[in-house]
Amino acid sequence: MRRLRACLGAAAAVTLAAAGTTALVASNASGATSALGNRWYAAAPYLMPLDNDPPDPAAIMDATGLKAFQLAFVLAPNGGGCTPTWGGTAPVSSDTAVQSVIDTIRAKGGDVSVSIGGYGGTKLGQACSDAASTAAAYQQVITKYGLHAIDFDLEEPEYENTAAVRNEIGAAKILQQNNPGLYVSVTTAGTADGTGWFGKQMLLEAKSQGFTPNNFSIMPFDGGFNGAASQTSALTNFNAILRSTFGWDEATAYAHEGFSGMNGRSDTGEYFSQADFQTVLDYATSHHMDRFTFWSLNRDRQCTPADNGGRTSGTCSSVTQNSWDFAKYSVKFAGVTPPTGTPTPTPTPTPTPTSCKTAWNASAVYTAGNEVSYAKHNWKAKWWTQNETPGAAEWGPWQDEGAC
Repeated sequence: MRRLRACLGAAAAVTLAAAGTTALVASNASGATSALGNRWYAAAPYLMPLDNDPPDPAAIMDATGLKAFQLAFVLAPNGGGCTPTWGGTAPVSSDTAVQSVIDTIRAKGGDVSVSIGGYGGTKLGQACSDAASTAAAYQQVITKYGLHAIDFDLEEPEYENTAAVRNEIGAAKILQQNNPGLYVSVTTAGTADGTGWFGKQMLLEAKSQGFTPNNFSIMPFDGGFNGAASQTSALTNFNAILRSTFGWDEATAYAHEGFSGMNGRSDTGEYFSQADFQTVLDYATSHHMDRFTFWSLNRDRQCTPADNGGRTSGTCSSVTQNSWDFAKYSVKFAGVTPPTGTPTPTPTPTPTPTSCKTAWNASAVYTAGNEVSYAKHNWKAKWWTQNETPGAAEWGPWQDEGAC
């Protein structure tokens, strides 16, 4: 899955955004300043500034009103080490090319977030020894560019590495604490059920570390999706996962939920049109979701006629479109434009809580399949256990069956 996306350098991000529009101000290395509301960082589409025939961000801003860009991707060096690079090859410390792009955007009143991770290459969470050293590497990026926002794109194969995910989540928490007001998003793979086993383990890691970003976003594509209806269904299911994991109510979960799509033809041959984006946008705004973004601006233009519909490209969408059609949906989201033309989806009703099982007893012996209640949740034993508190350990003997 997403093999072509790796070749294209694709990405996606998850970001929890505040419902308000508190302005964040910081200085870049040259002393320039910029300020945008959080809503813009939540709406920033991905842009590869050094690969995939980068478009001119100033032209996109002039054509659409877009103000924020999600620059991708920061990785560990291809030759090894715990220092940040662009794409594994261009050291952040000596960069001037990306800095020039950022300066152009800020000069026109915009700003950027930087995305770390993605599908390909070696991630800093894999290369660095612990969360502190991982955070120190990312802090170099924040300081270099005077960042107000950062995106953790945690997906295959890194999110299958428990130690790497622990480093990434720990680093995100450190950066959040050391950079007050920093907008932090976390993006991970989407499935029809919301997200898969590794995505759920990542959420549990965040819970265990006491870390809450502005947003957890899923990428509902490359997993057997078929248009907007399948994507909004996945977002509804992901909301349930966030509720059960963090104990949030439905509205709180939506306020911490994000969508990261892929415009046009996906890596696996799915198609997402402008109409699909509008439908998902209507869902996101009507449910007061925190983030709406897509991969990527490099692809937000029409291919040559011979290519349309025939392949997935890193530089065009393979659907009929005008340049920057998909960027306009990000602009609408940033402006919280009310849905028009499509009926507002009926919010999924909050399910009636199930009854609680017999209370857990520390002295009792439980075997696989036994059910108990503890802390207003029902739990099922995975194996023989005694005096092990439900939920006390991420890999413990109890499976959380949800609130009761």
